[in-house]
Amino acid sequence: MRELTYVAMLAFVIVATLPLEVLLRVRVYARARRLALVLLCAGLPFVLWDVAATQAGHWRFDLSRTLGITVPGGLPLEEVLFFVVVPLASVMTLEAVRSVRPTWLIGDEARAPDVVDDVVDGTDT
Repeated sequence: MRELTYVAMLAFVIVATLPLEVLLRVRVYARARRLALVLLCAGLPFVLWDVAATQAGHWRFDLSRTLGITVPGGLPLEEVLFFVVVPLASVMTLEAVRSVRPTWLIGDEARAPDVVDDVVDGTDT
């Protein structure tokens, strides 16, 4: 059962954030290109860094707590999935907050001028 420790944590994160997609209709999965860019920009550099750090002996993984499947570079499969699951959960959470607080601007999407003006002059509600 110990070999399921890491994958169970990843499953928990997905299960905990999936309702945000359904209940709040945040449409993270519907915007596949945008999600792919997030995963590429957030995940790939960390996977490469992880490979370099483990090969240099800076740290290692307790393979008794993983499924025992390694990817090229020697990382456990769960470690690679971590860099998919965590950015996905982060984007899901960000979009959930924005869905309940539509005047909250982060600068990545065009908004109606009156909403922007209200936020800038401090009259947003």
